[in-house]
Amino acid sequence: MNRALLAHTWRAYRWRLLIVSVALVGWGTVLPVVFDSFGNQFQGLFDSGAFPKQFSQFGGGDFFSLSGSVAIGFVHPLAVGLNLVFAVGYAASAIAGERQAGTLEVLLARPISRRGTYLTFALAATIFVAVTNAALTIGTFLGAVITGRTAELGAGNLPILWLNGSMLFWAFAAVALLASAASDRLSPAIGISLAFVLVSYFLEVLGSLWPDAAFLQPYSLFHYVDAKADLAGLPHPGDFVVLATVIIVAVTAALVVFPRRDIAAPT
Repeated sequence: MNRALLAHTWRAYRWRLLIVSVALVGWGTVLPVVFDSFGNQFQGLFDSGAFPKQFSQFGGGDFFSLSGSVAIGFVHPLAVGLNLVFAVGYAASAIAGERQAGTLEVLLARPISRRGTYLTFALAATIFVAVTNAALTIGTFLGAVITGRTAELGAGNLPILWLNGSMLFWAFAAVALLASAASDRLSPAIGISLAFVLVSYFLEVLGSLWPDAAFLQPYSLFHYVDAKADLAGLPHPGDFVVLATVIIVAVTAALVVFPRRDIAAPT
């Protein structure tokens, strides 16, 4: 790990991190407020048969409880997209972007090893993802405070939810860094990383909305974030094991691939 490179990365992304974090605090605050205002109406709509029951459930969440609403908020496309700014946007561009800009050779000419370079980028991605997920978690707590539902939320278990959500996006970041380490161009690195996320998201959505496709959900990383169980203080250890396994495999592969591959001459 190189402190100078880490400090430079932080300076380059600090304002973007602030903007994304503020947006996630706002989004996290909205879900408890929406449930407090419209939860009973949602319950009535689905009880009346106006909408199929499966449309009320997604990502282990539902519209009928505060924790269920928070669970949906954590895997909503808006929250996912904001978290992916760093989990994929930064991670995929960290190495491949430097290579495409022609600055990777200059960086590696300094007294820093390839593994040290990779680990610095990985640490930066870890910090960025931890901060954005903390912002979403803080927003959730603020929403519960505003509506007077902190006891119902299980606010003491929010750190578990933060860790579960962070591990999901750490896994995506690890895959994106692997793609970045293996590529000389930014487009393939981002394309592969986004494809991995979108396929994972599609499998979870399809399995949630179509009971016959429920068997596909375990193949999605989103399936291993269970906000309701986390907030109840009953997290599934297997969820953390699966996400940790993906992270370890991707990091190990990147530490093997990046030091061994050739850096092609600039074109």
